[in-house]
Amino acid sequence: MNYLGTIIVESLENKSVLDDVKILSTKIEEVEDEHHTPWLKQWTLHKVEIPEKKAQEVAEKISGIIDSSHSHSWYADYKNDAWHYIIFPHKIFKIVRGDEKGYAEARKYGIALGIPAHQVDFSPEIK
Repeated sequence: MNYLGTIIVESLENKSVLDDVKILSTKIEEVEDEHHTPWLKQWTLHKVEIPEKKAQEVAEKISGIIDSSHSHSWYADYKNDAWHYIIFPHKIFKIVRGDEKGYAEARKYGIALGIPAHQVDFSPEIK
């Protein structure tokens, strides 16, 4: 089963990973104070689909190229009905959907990196 998620283009130091995913749609969002990225004027959000057989490989690529040069770190995530990948710089969480403990660990890790709590609102609920 393929994975669906969002990748923020401005979060990537190298955009080549976008060649490994199918971009379903793109939304440009003006940066607000709540985004905590004052060095940017906008976010470009790609809704993506990732083949199941490439999910781990894509996660590893993203983890190695997420911009970590600012005090605010980034993450990317994608999920299917069974698994949820939450990808930080040099750290990947592959969580079984419904595993509240796994989600709590990913939230705690993201907050420790400086990501605002409201942005790491991962949920074990299958939607």
